[in-house]
Amino acid sequence: MKIIDAHMHFSNIAEFRKTASDVSFVDYSVRGIVKEYKENQVVLGIGMGLTEIEKGGFPDPSTLTPMGMDLDKLPYNIVYCAGINPYDADPEALKRLELEVQKKNVVGLKIYLGYYPFYAYDEVYKPIYELAMKYKLPVVFHTGDTYSERGLLKYSHPLTLDEVAVKYREINFMMAHFGDPWVLDGAEVLYKNRNMYADLSGLIVGDGAKVQRLKDSPLFFAHVRHALVYTDCYQKFIFGTDWPLVPIKPYIQFVKELIPVEYHEDVFYNTALKVFPKIKAFL
Repeated sequence: MKIIDAHMHFSNIAEFRKTASDVSFVDYSVRGIVKEYKENQVVLGIGMGLTEIEKGGFPDPSTLTPMGMDLDKLPYNIVYCAGINPYDADPEALKRLELEVQKKNVVGLKIYLGYYPFYAYDEVYKPIYELAMKYKLPVVFHTGDTYSERGLLKYSHPLTLDEVAVKYREINFMMAHFGDPWVLDGAEVLYKNRNMYADLSGLIVGDGAKVQRLKDSPLFFAHVRHALVYTDCYQKFIFGTDWPLVPIKPYIQFVKELIPVEYHEDVFYNTALKVFPKIKAFL
């Protein structure tokens, strides 16, 4: 089965490097991701544009919009969503962003709710949604827990996405991490709004042994299973890893066990094509 990893990272972020070396034990490099993808039939990765100027400074308010992928030269099978810093959203920043989204390998926009203290419906993001409509691009939101103590959780709650999903019906939105741990609230937002999808990335941070231990726990992911059943529409979920926070192979197995086998083709491949139409040129 061919797989699309619809949420990964390839940025020179100090915390990503530390996690790769000390927690997930992955080779956070071009060589590492190419090898893991090849071994696991992952045909394409969709990276989330993110940069920091101050080492260890993410979320860094001084970075420029658009944020890209600066770990190394991108491998042939990785595209990305341009990251938005709401502190850099003046006309010049928007001009740069519009030029960026016209690149073939820019397939969406990424908004980091919780990392930056703005709600999804804040006026600062209105030009971003207008640009998404103009170029028919999806918008990905970080939701749920933040991988930084400096994040503010009230901004990343999945219920805050309902307002933009209603206001901008022409845009496909993706709720990263399914709003975990508020997945039942996220499930309602998905169930209600035809233009809202969710990725299943980032539910575990750790190595293969930790993935095995948590996926076999009778309680740890009971809330996720409950929310998936509540939504009752597996075609609205998309596979993602949040690499380098977890190795690829055990995370694929984890998600396979969450999703009924008859929906594997949708979750691991088909729905990503629907939400990110520009990626068809790379497959």
